[in-house]
Amino acid sequence: MEYNYIKSLHLIFVITWFAGLFYIPRLFVYQIEAFHKPSPEKEILGKQLKLMAKRLWYIITWPSAILATLFAVWLIILMPSWLQQSWMHVKLTFVVLLFLYHYKTHVYFKQLQNDEVNVTSNFMRIWNEGATFILFAVVFLVILKSSINWIFGVIGIVILGILLMLGFKLYKRIREKNPDA
Repeated sequence: MEYNYIKSLHLIFVITWFAGLFYIPRLFVYQIEAFHKPSPEKEILGKQLKLMAKRLWYIITWPSAILATLFAVWLIILMPSWLQQSWMHVKLTFVVLLFLYHYKTHVYFKQLQNDEVNVTSNFMRIWNEGATFILFAVVFLVILKSSINWIFGVIGIVILGILLMLGFKLYKRIREKNPDA
């Protein structure tokens, strides 16, 4: 019974962690675009977007990452046999990638909080898809748990990546024709 409660809490905090990771790059896009606007719009938007990003990052995203991790460790303590399963090794590899993604996103967050714009809004739109790829990989791994199905999952992730890139290019064309889109 304890296992189901811990697993539920782990999933809740994984969901809120990903919600933060999905939304923060979108705020970065707006911050980068606001940075290139004329005064006073630049300052007004910049201040508001920084505040929104700071609240999202420190009140939702970071606490969710920490709690998801703590509950994951607790689950492994309850079910140490998982560490003997190959799908779990692959999942943990994706979790390491998720932490690297989170860390690099934190670097972008700190730069933008200091008005350092080192990437374009288009780059940040693509960066926004990193968490999506990791989420797809982890969900398929956890649900399917077999190497053959995992291979199909990887193929699915590649197809998803292609579709996302095509969608990104289409949206970019639409935005160029209609800047308010």
